[in-house]
Amino acid sequence: MNIFTDLRHLVIDALDDMVRDGQLPAGLTTDAVTVEPPRDAGHGDMATNAAMVLAKPAGLRPRDIADALATRLAADPRVTRVDVAGPGFLNLRLADTVWHGLINAALTDPAYGRGAPFAHNRVLVEYVSANPTGPLHVGHTRGAVFGDALASLLAYAGWDVTREYYINDGGAQVDVLARSVYLRYREAHDLSVDWPEGTYPGDYLIEVGEALKAKVGDIWLDAPEEVWLEDVRLFATEAMMDLIRKDLALLNISMDSFYSEKSLYGSGRIEQAIARLDAAGLIYRGTLEPPKGKMPDDWEPREQTLFKSTAHGDDVDRPVQKSDGAWTYFAPDIAYHYDKIDRGYDALIDVFGADHGGYVKRMKAAVSALSNGRVPLDVKLTQLVKLTQNGEPFKMSKRAGTFITLADVVEEVGPDVTRFHMLTRKNDAPLDFDFAKVTEQSKDNPVFYVQYAHARVNSVLRRAAEAGIAVDDATLAHADLTGLTHAAELAIARKVAEWPRLVDIAAKGHEPHKVAFYLYDLASDLHGLWNLGHADPALRFIQDGDNATTQAKIALIRAVQVVIAAGLGILGVTPATEMR
Repeated sequence: MNIFTDLRHLVIDALDDMVRDGQLPAGLTTDAVTVEPPRDAGHGDMATNAAMVLAKPAGLRPRDIADALATRLAADPRVTRVDVAGPGFLNLRLADTVWHGLINAALTDPAYGRGAPFAHNRVLVEYVSANPTGPLHVGHTRGAVFGDALASLLAYAGWDVTREYYINDGGAQVDVLARSVYLRYREAHDLSVDWPEGTYPGDYLIEVGEALKAKVGDIWLDAPEEVWLEDVRLFATEAMMDLIRKDLALLNISMDSFYSEKSLYGSGRIEQAIARLDAAGLIYRGTLEPPKGKMPDDWEPREQTLFKSTAHGDDVDRPVQKSDGAWTYFAPDIAYHYDKIDRGYDALIDVFGADHGGYVKRMKAAVSALSNGRVPLDVKLTQLVKLTQNGEPFKMSKRAGTFITLADVVEEVGPDVTRFHMLTRKNDAPLDFDFAKVTEQSKDNPVFYVQYAHARVNSVLRRAAEAGIAVDDATLAHADLTGLTHAAELAIARKVAEWPRLVDIAAKGHEPHKVAFYLYDLASDLHGLWNLGHADPALRFIQDGDNATTQAKIALIRAVQVVIAAGLGILGVTPATEMR
């Protein structure tokens, strides 16, 4: 139940009546008409811009439309007052019974806030997709949490979601991994080795080298690289993916599928994707101008096979095949996204690190060209994470040799704190992760503050039950809520009512951080009402000797708890039942 959608329908119906009665001309488009909370809560419960957006196309003064619309809206029993503000904004106040009904909906409807499944709703969210050359680091952690929360948010909003990891196992970096594992393999035979620049000397490969020794013995110790490289490459990649899966499991992340870049080579998929672009007249032979700034790895001052990506919004055309016939790094990515389209997805989302900003336009151009503009691609970039302890750079074991791992972070603060805090900023904004602040028990720590609200409701439920008061949801759903009239109580009910709208907005914008922000605000309202009860006994949740009033007040905060649990579920955080 989305009260904002219901009230928008009321506004649209009233406008239709005005057209039928000749107060508005026919043929007006109402797509831009909104109903939303006013910026200043003192102005009302909801506001609509209907008169403002329709005035120009209708050829009328906004105020005239607003006055006529206000009269019609005021006739609805849910509306107690309609005010015309400024040049023509409409502010509505709703009856307390509206908010009471929404508290009941939160308690009785398991799907409260969820979006209904709809047609053409298959979406693939690709995230993490780190090179399989070592454990996930803290930068990958943010992308992993963001992508997983986004996938959960979309599923909650009615999308059919597939979570996918693209294994970048087709490039030269996996050869470097194989050589690094081979060096650990030699070490496992008690042989000294030199680590060439660019190899991976992290301790995490020691076990892989020992496992390789256990599998093949000493048969490759004196063998040339061409004998063992392919086998060690496969062995090492599988070992790294096992490690990455374990890292993801620490954050309770489970992928639906893993897609190998290497599987594209020799399968004909790259050729098919380029042929599809060629058939659309988007492949040609040419020579690109030298790019400004840093030179990309795939640029060369020779005639190459180019994709006319500028025809689909890119800044420059992009090479897909080098002069020697080898595919560029971009070609398999085109083929991978062509495969996504072939699998029938209605929308695609890629979650990349901040260093992939230059890749966004070319990838969007490729998907647009391959799908004839049918399948949208949204690329979300996650910015860097700065790790500190009380404002100072934080030091860890660095088992990876050169960076701080996901496992290090989760071991330090746990998966719930890690996940929630990674979502306290928009994905494209830098994030400070201070280990002291994310674990402190204060209002300034949103993780604690939201969890504390959920645990506080649990404590009230326990106390009420111990006093012999029935507080199961079925009983609370039948509580008489008419006594909930205090401004702070109604403010909480209004915030609970915003949950379905918040889910819809966050899902459409691909912004799971908005869920974290909303939960903090909802928790703040609950804590505020709790504190008011210290000075005003009538606002305390348990009213001695008055079970009916107690049940009404507990119904209100239990609705808060239901919504907090749902929101934390989207974020992948386990609600706290008590604080320690």
